[in-house]
Amino acid sequence: MEEKSYKEYLEHITTFIFDVDGVLTDGSVTVTTTGEMLRTMNTKDGYALSTAAAQGFNICIISGGKNEGVRVRLENLGIKDIYLGAKNKIEQLEDYFKKNNINAENVLYMGDDIPDYPVMQIIGLPCCPQDAVPEIKNISKYISHKKGGEGAVRDVIEQVLKIQSKWSGNFSAHHH
Repeated sequence: MEEKSYKEYLEHITTFIFDVDGVLTDGSVTVTTTGEMLRTMNTKDGYALSTAAAQGFNICIISGGKNEGVRVRLENLGIKDIYLGAKNKIEQLEDYFKKNNINAENVLYMGDDIPDYPVMQIIGLPCCPQDAVPEIKNISKYISHKKGGEGAVRDVIEQVLKIQSKWSGNFSAHHH
């Protein structure tokens, strides 16, 4: 049986769900002398997230991390559904699906490590960055050529929005 190309899912995506560490960041944390952990996020991912939010896509963040700075940054991009300190991501996912009446097959989820595995098994389009762990790569329908924190989120958002003609790059004068 021929495998469906991941591209066949793109036009049906209404919802993006992202992990933070290793997806929106490169997975590294800088630990300060006071024990605060600083993460680095990519502005290209940020632009894509705010564009998708403005276009009316559901965007949800589910992270095991509890960094409130992450919340502030994401809220500033227009993301309202942010679950931090998620121990079992399935619970947050089911809560989010119920509240927003979302079907799993319309969801693109990008994760990079074992805690993302159960969630990625039940959604329509599981994706991961280039540097995800092998177990996650094995169940991903799409593996980005970009690493976590280096534009992997931008990559998948841009593909979905372009196929649905909702990417702002579509206004270039050379389009005709």
